[in-house]
Formats: sequence, C-alpha cells, structure tokens
Amino acid sequence: MREALVGTIEGRDLGRYGVWTADFEFMPVAAIRDVVQELDQSGWKAIWIPEAFGREAMTNAGFLLSCTENITVVNAIASIWPRTAAATHAASVLLADAYPGRHVLGLGFGDARPGIKPMEAVTKFLDELDSAFCTAPVPPGPRPRLLAAYGPQMIKLAHERAQGAHTYHVPVEHTSQARELLGPEAFLGVEQSVIFEKDADKARERARAQLRPYFTTRYNIAKFLRLGYTEADIDGGRGSDRLVDDLVVWGDLDTILTRVQQHVEAGADHVSIQVMGPELGRFPVNEWRQLSEALLPANA
Repeated sequence: MREALVGTIEGRDLGRYGVWTADFEFMPVAAIRDVVQELDQSGWKAIWIPEAFGREAMTNAGFLLSCTENITVVNAIASIWPRTAAATHAASVLLADAYPGRHVLGLGFGDARPGIKPMEAVTKFLDELDSAFCTAPVPPGPRPRLLAAYGPQMIKLAHERAQGAHTYHVPVEHTSQARELLGPEAFLGVEQSVIFEKDADKARERARAQLRPYFTTRYNIAKFLRLGYTEADIDGGRGSDRLVDDLVVWGDLDTILTRVQQHVEAGADHVSIQVMGPELGRFPVNEWRQLSEALLPANA
C-alpha cells in the first residue's frame, strides 16, 4: 500500500476519516449547532458539506466554523454556478482570515448544463479565480482547493490546478484509477455512503431512494457508464443490486469499516463517510458515535 498523506492538505489536518453530510440542508441552525459541536468535541477533524438547495456553500461553511473550535470544513462541493469567481475568492479569503487553517474550498461543475462542457467551464472559473482581486487583506499561508473529479481529464485538472480531487458515489476501483492518474503526491478525498442495516432489501430500498437522482441524469449516467457499468445496471433509474452495492455499503459496523479501509488501501488519503439515515431531517447521531469510537483513534 502507498504511504498516504493521512488526510493532510496544505497544512490542513483532516485526519484519515471525516463526516460527509447533507443533513444540514434540512435542519434549523440551532439543531445544527448542537450536532456539529458534538462532532467537533468527539474528535472528528473534518466535515464535508454539499451545496444543494438548502444552504449557500460559503456562508454555510462560515456558520459551521463559527460553531466549532477545531474541525475543518470542506465544501464538497461549492458549485461554480451560483457565485462569481471574484465572490468565491473574497469569501475564501475571509474564511482563511477568520478561521486560519480550517477551511478547504471544494469546487465542481455540479449538474449537467446543455451545451456547456464541464472542462471548459471549470477551467474558465479557475482562471478567473486565480486572477480575482479583493481589497480585504489576504492572510499568509495557503488556501487549498479541491476539484470534484471523476473522468481522466478532470482528475488531471485537479492535479494541475488544485491540491487534489474529491470523488463522490464511486466504487473502490475508481479510487485506484484516480490515484494512478493523480500521482502519489496530490490529495485524494473519497466519499463513501453507508447504511447501518443488515437486511438487504431494506438497505437497498433506502439506498435507491437517495441514489435515484444520480441514476436519472445524463451527466451521472455517463459517469457510471464510463466506470464500466451498463445500461442494465442503470435499470431505468432504479439501479442494479451490483451498482447500488458498489456505491453504498450496508450491513454491520465491521462490514462498513472494511469498505472504508478498501478505499484507503486503493489510494485515498481521506475517506469522508456519509451515513444514509432512514429519513431526511434526522441526524444519524448514533451512527456517527459508533463510527467515532471505531475510527477516531486512527485519526491521530
């Protein structure tokens, strides 16, 4: 196994494992504050947050940072579409100044847009980001960024124009491929979805309910086909057992930990774990506690 970076990116110590959660999109801030403080106090070093329909990426990161003392917040991802590169630059400067060493900017193309090529759009945004100016003082030290990357071209761009890549809903085989393309030094953060459920039918039903948007959009379908799955695996948006099981590990704690470790052995520097709960709007606190007890000693 490669000698990995153990979650270090430009001075940010994310640990080997982190929490990936979209649950903050659906809950009031008072509840979020209590939960994220428990994650911080439990010893998690990184929390990864998406940008969907509930929270704006940069203000969400700032809020979570204001609630905590040690944890690093990673945007996973901040879409390139809702804000200009100049606004993104100004926000990242503020977060770096207010919370030194505790923010990582993750950027990505997001959903497919007709007539727009992802590589061209992301490259243009990065060019504008690198040339952006704001009057606020820029704190010393690095402000690392990651790119959401799946195909060879975007992974190469993540190596050339960022500190590494963040992948989402991918099998272990993709982690091996991404590491080979990135080379040994660039950071590779991998999301792994998990379900604490031993019954196969119940687990797959829950997984399919949350995966359906990814099985019904052309951009994501193309990603899965490129990874070697077939139209039969897409199954009209349902997803075959093979595809569902490759993307979401379900079962007992040992089964879940085995899959997480497989990503590390395949070349991931850091695995962010997304607990798919039985319903939206309920924090998987018990599951996070089980994971912290099992994984955080290795985070040190």
